[in-house]
Amino acid sequence: MVNSARQVRAQIMAPNATSVGLDIAGKIYSMTKDERGMWTGTSAPQDPGFHYYQLNIDGASVPDPGSLYFYGASRWGSGIEVPSDDQDFWQVKNVPQGSMSEVYYYSSYTEKMRRCFVYLPNEYFTNPTKKYPVLYLQHGMGENEYGWAQQGHTAQIMDNLIAAKKAVPCIIVMDNGLNARAARPQQQGAAQGQRQGGFGGFGGFGGGFANDFKNVLFNDIIPMVEKNYRVIADPQHRAYAGLSMGGMQAREVTLANPEKFAYVGTFSSGAWSVDQVKASEGFAKANKLLFMSGGGKENMGCVEAAKNLKAIGINAVGYESEGTAHEWHTWRRSLFEFAQLIFK
Repeated sequence: MVNSARQVRAQIMAPNATSVGLDIAGKIYSMTKDERGMWTGTSAPQDPGFHYYQLNIDGASVPDPGSLYFYGASRWGSGIEVPSDDQDFWQVKNVPQGSMSEVYYYSSYTEKMRRCFVYLPNEYFTNPTKKYPVLYLQHGMGENEYGWAQQGHTAQIMDNLIAAKKAVPCIIVMDNGLNARAARPQQQGAAQGQRQGGFGGFGGFGGGFANDFKNVLFNDIIPMVEKNYRVIADPQHRAYAGLSMGGMQAREVTLANPEKFAYVGTFSSGAWSVDQVKASEGFAKANKLLFMSGGGKENMGCVEAAKNLKAIGINAVGYESEGTAHEWHTWRRSLFEFAQLIFK
């Protein structure tokens, strides 16, 4: 549970344990045991929004059996929501509901079946002849295709925006950016030779880091979507955004392939520089919107970077999520803002 001071409290019955801790936001808080063997512990106040946590029982880190499980930090674990003053935008409301589907498809690049999540707006079903633009939306390091569908509340954000006529109805595809390695060594060698990077490599995540997912995206995901769904299949109706690592991949891919996407968003992925954009031949001409965001506690400088890019003719928007850090509430807010700007 979460109290009015935004402190997280956990309990677990473990009469035979000798030590139990609540592990949240990188810190373990000691829990105390009562005469029944019930351990209770309370954290320091947490930022508003979603947080992964786990219990440390006699040295073993385990999910809390009393919580829902989410994939984050490269594992399935527990998660808890610390209420925020502005959480209304991602709540389930009595508005026309879209669908969030788990979709399997075969990848010729990885030579394996893959899974993605696909959001379809409500009117996709009520208006059976209309075609829609597509947003390809990616997760961060240690997360997977479940992130935006579950922790991110993508469907609720979009349903509410569309109902309020603040966003253009669109299809959203959420895939896994970390399991996209080529199946065969010769494929990996060829991919290595084709890598296009240098556009702002970040912490070792250069063009090569994005290349495998780029190949899956271009060779498998986009063709699958455009074959199976009613899509406006041109770059002017295609957007690519991601958070953290996913945003770094989006930057590398779109700078190297500016003809593929007209709208680009990077959330908590660092600010774009004028030099990066100028180094990409064709980006300035092809891009309709470049959106950059970060949490106020991250100090990424996205607002100032957007001003610099506007000065060279880029339609750049910088957004800062007040009072949040590298966490899901920053990214939900970012999607909320980005979705209102694309395909218009």
